[in-house]
Amino acid sequence: MKKTLALLGRWAAGLILLLGALLAGPVWMLASDQIVTDGHWSALDRSSADIAPLPEDVSEAVVQVYAARAYNWRGAFGVHVWIATKVQNADHYRLHQVLSWRRPTVVSSIDTPDRSWFGNSPELLADYRGEQAQTMIPQIADAAARFPYAELYRVWPGPNSNSFIAWVAREVPGFNVSLPITAVGKDYLFDSVFAPAPSGTGYQLSLGGVVGLLVAKEEGIELNILGLGVGVDIMRPAIKLPGIARLGMPAKVMGNH
Repeated sequence: MKKTLALLGRWAAGLILLLGALLAGPVWMLASDQIVTDGHWSALDRSSADIAPLPEDVSEAVVQVYAARAYNWRGAFGVHVWIATKVQNADHYRLHQVLSWRRPTVVSSIDTPDRSWFGNSPELLADYRGEQAQTMIPQIADAAARFPYAELYRVWPGPNSNSFIAWVAREVPGFNVSLPITAVGKDYLFDSVFAPAPSGTGYQLSLGGVVGLLVAKEEGIELNILGLGVGVDIMRPAIKLPGIARLGMPAKVMGNH
């Protein structure tokens, strides 16, 4: 009995240390005031970051993927990711994303492509132009309409907005996106435990989005522990940490532009 209790104690202590290590990054993000937590959502910045080309300036088709820190304290843990598309000669962009407060959760609407996400500036993850973008746009719209969990949303471990983007990337040929380590939920694989990485340059193993391993040329090596990721990018040297995201070279913007 004493040996059993001692073993349980060691396991408990190890689990506490693991949780402490995983939460250190998000706690730091909050303590260092790098996350917008003040103000009502309706008063927070939703203006354009001036990253996307204006429709009146660019006639060619455009497909872009953006990520921005999630609203309020959730931003210390992860980002919200969305897809923006503009068909050739169109005068507007259409956004595809999952919103937790909507049912169905998948929303495809005309909107500003590079808006701040409730006070948090967006980062460009992928940028496709021309014929390749024009070909992908109807495929992206079709994949968004077929998302199998449009009536279900779970912040952790998924399916959520990041699970949706990863799923669409796997469904559309040539639509490769390297999602940041802070895209919590990207490793939720629905009815599978093994799948291509969203970047299309490797593969991943995941058990319900709670634990898993991803190995790919673009993402590098990522270990998912309790839904939070740690890893190393080899091609563009960087360490990936929960909450903090990257320490090292910036990630590559994927695409043909």
